[in-house]
Amino acid sequence: MARSKKKLGEILAGAGVVSQEDADKAAKAGKKSNKRIGEVLIDEGKVKADQVAQALAKQFGFDYVDPNAEPHASQVNLDAIDKQLIKKYLVLPMGEANGKLQLIVHDPMNMELMDNLRFRLNKDLDLKIASRGAIKRFLDGKESGTAPVAAEESLVTDSIDRTIDRSVDRSMDKSIDVAGEDSPVVRLVNRILSEAVRIRASDVHVEPMADRVRLRYRIDGVCVERDNLPKRMQKAILSRLKLMSGVNIAEKRIPQDGRIKLEVDDVNIDYRVSACPAYHGESVVCRILRPDAVRIGLPNLGFEADNLEMFNKIIRKPNGIFLVTGPTGSGKTTTLYTALDVLNRPDRKIITAEDPVEYNFDGINQCQVRESIGLTFPAILRSMLRQAPNIILVGEIRDREVGEIAIQAALTGHLVFSTLHTNDAPSAMTRLIDMGIKPFLVASSIQAIMAQRLVRILYDKSKVLSEEGDLDPKYLRLIGLSKEEALGKACKPVDHPDAPGGFKGRRAIFELLQMNSELRDLAFKMAPVAELRKAALTSGMRPLVEDGRKKVLRGMTTPEEIARVSQVDEF
Repeated sequence: MARSKKKLGEILAGAGVVSQEDADKAAKAGKKSNKRIGEVLIDEGKVKADQVAQALAKQFGFDYVDPNAEPHASQVNLDAIDKQLIKKYLVLPMGEANGKLQLIVHDPMNMELMDNLRFRLNKDLDLKIASRGAIKRFLDGKESGTAPVAAEESLVTDSIDRTIDRSVDRSMDKSIDVAGEDSPVVRLVNRILSEAVRIRASDVHVEPMADRVRLRYRIDGVCVERDNLPKRMQKAILSRLKLMSGVNIAEKRIPQDGRIKLEVDDVNIDYRVSACPAYHGESVVCRILRPDAVRIGLPNLGFEADNLEMFNKIIRKPNGIFLVTGPTGSGKTTTLYTALDVLNRPDRKIITAEDPVEYNFDGINQCQVRESIGLTFPAILRSMLRQAPNIILVGEIRDREVGEIAIQAALTGHLVFSTLHTNDAPSAMTRLIDMGIKPFLVASSIQAIMAQRLVRILYDKSKVLSEEGDLDPKYLRLIGLSKEEALGKACKPVDHPDAPGGFKGRRAIFELLQMNSELRDLAFKMAPVAELRKAALTSGMRPLVEDGRKKVLRGMTTPEEIARVSQVDEF
């Protein structure tokens, strides 16, 4: 095949991947920063690495392949050339055809490298094109035996195990054990963090036990054991994680928090790291923060049509407080940031006070709480009010002082979003009063309160309708469904290669309380939660369990899931 006379930008624009205007801008930016147009477009999020690889293949007249997909994956033969060449240059041999070695490369423009490979291999080359990330994924998978989380293979290969025997027990020299790029511990930790992203885990748990180090991933809200690592690796693994996250590697007596930035498959991923002293050593949890996690759009959060309409009206009010409640990990931050994404327009000024700032948003002024230098929630909030914002987000109302400032902001013409840890929506009012906030302030400032939980969603390609024997009367009773109502509508999970256990992804169930005169009067009189809840239900609030029941009848989830996460006391 002959090389195309078209430039890469023209090919991408012609394929409809980017506009010609964006391609021209990227070309100019590339000249200034000494970057290629493909690199600029990838950095700007305009294209994916695989799309650039496909355009490069077309430009140079080579075939584009995906080494992680069949039939190409089975054609790769890593024994065909020296392993050091594969690792150094990120190339994949595919065997010989017509006297030429078929070689997958990611940079056909590096002519010096191509000539070097021809000389080193003493062969003519038939080049194929793949993205750098795809080649790295293939090599990582081969090196680690990466498979779905339920796989039996250990993350610790024999080669890593043998090297650990020689180095970890001998010393804790960081240059050998936890910092060198070729160190087996470095490779193992990078593999753990990358694998967690690829299998959609929300966090990684490294937990020292008496005789082992347990590694678990949380997938769709459920912890799954991935591996048991040898106890002798504990010090090196924990030290490497602490070194990467920028915390004191020598401090083991007090909790520490840090962050890791790592590129996985051409995407920059943030990990929020927490190290907590435990009986058998520090327990480390790495929470994965994906850049696109809070830009999924309001309809994809899980709202029913009526709640979505009400939610849209509430977040567009000019002032007042909107509280989102629920336990840790129930998606409160995602809901609030999705709302801010909708409201983030040039004519609105939005300021947030967070501890920590988890996601970066263009157009939003985000303030990180730093208690050690006196930059507390109250200090930031007082400063915020002098900035004349339209919308304020307070990461969490933790005490009376923060609550009172947030309420004052709401009463002086600002729309305030915040979170609170309560079990349901009505109890948020009594929680604020218990903090010491005056009842009349609570009653007058709150516009709405929403409680939420996350439930696992059945995978569309594997779910089947439940038969009578599949429906457990106990769970049906807990969520208020009869067997007759559930038959023909409720579905059950079926195991699938893309969704172990039959579930894939999560959606929220909601309990949305909008304040009215009756509820304000009850809050002012400090009425008990039961009375507030009864009035809220009368005014049209749909409980969590009822919202979940609707999703069961639509075949989205199971009765067991709803009963697991929602309040079922009334049943």
